[in-house]
Amino acid sequence: MSHRKKIQLCCRLLAQFIVIECHIMATRGVFQLKRLNLFYCEHGGSSGALRDFISNGRLVQWATEHPQVQVAVQVRNGKHPYIQAEYLTQAVQEHQVSVKNYDSWRKVQEVCNMLKNRSGRKIKKITTPVLTDSPSIQGTWTPFLNLSSNEKKFGIQIERINCD
Repeated sequence: MSHRKKIQLCCRLLAQFIVIECHIMATRGVFQLKRLNLFYCEHGGSSGALRDFISNGRLVQWATEHPQVQVAVQVRNGKHPYIQAEYLTQAVQEHQVSVKNYDSWRKVQEVCNMLKNRSGRKIKKITTPVLTDSPSIQGTWTPFLNLSSNEKKFGIQIERINCD
């Protein structure tokens, strides 16, 4: 079977796993990746790892492991490969990563996993400490405040002291 037919077969299998976008109510604990678009060239050397990822069935396996993500593959002959991610978050709706000249399909899979694990928001550096008008009445947490139920409870001990 030729390389092109393998890719076409994988794309047909992948079409079974394209799902309607999921509706969520919260962002915590829910993956924000909505859609993953893979763009590659059929004959270019820089697209070799992405073509291997598609043709050896790893993309179909990745899509079955992550059914909440829509996956689309598009051929762009004469162009370098890249992966584009679309997110549910309104702040940044898409992020693009170049996979040009990657050595193996494993690195392409790492990029897919990295895009899946992102929140989709822009990274913002916190340069100033967070100040509030209403500080916590519970006090500052320290690692020495481990009051788990496995440790002894605080108790009152009465001792007799002789003053003689």
